[in-house]
Amino acid sequence: MTNTIKTIGIVGTGVIGAGWAARCLARGMEVIASDPGPSAESQLRQKIDNAEPAMTKLGLQTDGMHQRLRFVEDLDALCGAVDFIQESAPENEDLKRKLHTQLDAATPQHVVIASSSSGLLPSRIQSDCEHPERVVIGHPFNPVYLLPLVEVLGGDRTSNEAIDTAIDFYRRLDMHPLRVRTEVPGYISDRLQEALWREALHMISEGTATTEEIDDAIIYGPGLRWAFMGTCLTFHLAGGDAGMRHMLDQFGPALKLPWTKLEAPDLTEQLIDRMVSGTQAQASGRSVKELERLRDDCLIAIMQALAQFDYAAGRTLPKPIE
Repeated sequence: MTNTIKTIGIVGTGVIGAGWAARCLARGMEVIASDPGPSAESQLRQKIDNAEPAMTKLGLQTDGMHQRLRFVEDLDALCGAVDFIQESAPENEDLKRKLHTQLDAATPQHVVIASSSSGLLPSRIQSDCEHPERVVIGHPFNPVYLLPLVEVLGGDRTSNEAIDTAIDFYRRLDMHPLRVRTEVPGYISDRLQEALWREALHMISEGTATTEEIDDAIIYGPGLRWAFMGTCLTFHLAGGDAGMRHMLDQFGPALKLPWTKLEAPDLTEQLIDRMVSGTQAQASGRSVKELERLRDDCLIAIMQALAQFDYAAGRTLPKPIE
């Protein structure tokens, strides 16, 4: 029962792990975190402080968050004291496989162990576990404390019960769990993002566009539609009253045109320099933390606007406490 999940174990406290910790803490849960990196605890608390203004704007109760956060160096101590584990270690299959074997050996059998992996196969991650049935993928999106999407899938030995428990738990965090039907590398969202990213790199490499022009092409056009209708429903509307069928009849032949390149370009030093100089110019001297605050404010404004229509990501905002 997910309502018995009150203490969350966060293993790995980088950007994603810290985002999970902030999201759980802002919803009244206890968090025990662990990370072997130097100054990991102080960095985690700084990240939570940086996320706090955004969560306060959403109407969440952020008072006392640090009192409900405990940091431990002993991973076994964490495993014995939590009701759910969210692992957010670096995206390395060998590392995750070994880590999950350790977590599995030290954690009571009923506790679900979720990985924040953004594309690794859960069957590989769980392969050395004694209880692989409770290992799932819970892939979030940055910033985790704001964005509601979490992709959920299991490996070939994951139980349906573990997946259902994870989905119910994520819903308690005001998230939108998307169950991935097939165990496939990259899952759903990252495969779509990767295709767009490769095209952007090709255009920058070939001098077709700058990083700012690439971003403007999304920000002022399709990105606004994607925020609430995605790709497929947007193209359904493009077909007029006849919908998707007419859209495909009219624009389908263009799919045979050589508009896109699915193979990634070589990351030459010239391409890397163009990416770095372009994004630095876009940042206009603002630090990453300053840009994070700006991003958070923009995301909140969009979600709050959608909430007025009870639509898309607006549905996931926490309800006011009466």
